[in-house]
Amino acid sequence: MSQPAIKGQEHWTTKGDVRLFLWEKASPVSPAPARHHPLRARLLDGVAAASAYIMRTRGVHHFLVYGISSGALRAALFAQRHPERVRRLALDAFVWTGRGSPTLADRRKRLPEYQAKNRRPIDRAFVRSIFERDHPGTADDDVVAALADAILALDDSVPTGTYVDMCAKLPVVDPEKITAATIILRGEYDGIASVEDLLDFFARLPNPDKQFAVMPGIAHASLQQKNVRILYHLLQNFFGQPEPVYRGHH
Repeated sequence: MSQPAIKGQEHWTTKGDVRLFLWEKASPVSPAPARHHPLRARLLDGVAAASAYIMRTRGVHHFLVYGISSGALRAALFAQRHPERVRRLALDAFVWTGRGSPTLADRRKRLPEYQAKNRRPIDRAFVRSIFERDHPGTADDDVVAALADAILALDDSVPTGTYVDMCAKLPVVDPEKITAATIILRGEYDGIASVEDLLDFFARLPNPDKQFAVMPGIAHASLQQKNVRILYHLLQNFFGQPEPVYRGHH
């Protein structure tokens, strides 16, 4: 994700698609949390430990946090548990309760299989299905092929934890406990969550500094879509938005 760096923001990526951004220019730091099971306590502890390390070594007080898909759940939980560390929060391809989600309804058919083992096999067809299940054509074929090459060069299976948690354990986040300014980013064709589910979550966020954006022509994996510049534009504007000088009280 190079666009924020081009715009003058430094950022760190932790495992599980949670990204911590800064406005200040500085030397790159790449903390690497330990291996962990998705959405479990150790992963959240890893994000917390990475942020604490950066704060301690760089004099940082808070972050601009972006998470996508299951990473959006982790980013929201991080903001819920460590509100003092999060200045602004962006949740992309997020799901709250799973109500009305066609993607999760389909996955639940195989939930017993996912619960019976810690990992599930992946192949080139699986990677391509990420981009075709909601609306074929939202990503370039060469981008999908390059992503499949990169993923399969590292492993032929992935943990089942995100599938189990998103099929059987939602909701895992309480919107009323997220105090940071928040933007919900939803791809037009994304099947991971219904608009109604996301709007219900959005309505419960207590901070009036909040936005809900639908990204046209985008499905689930926005960072690899043809219209990714829409995502970059929304993030840049939201993360760069000035803080209110008046909040309606004395």
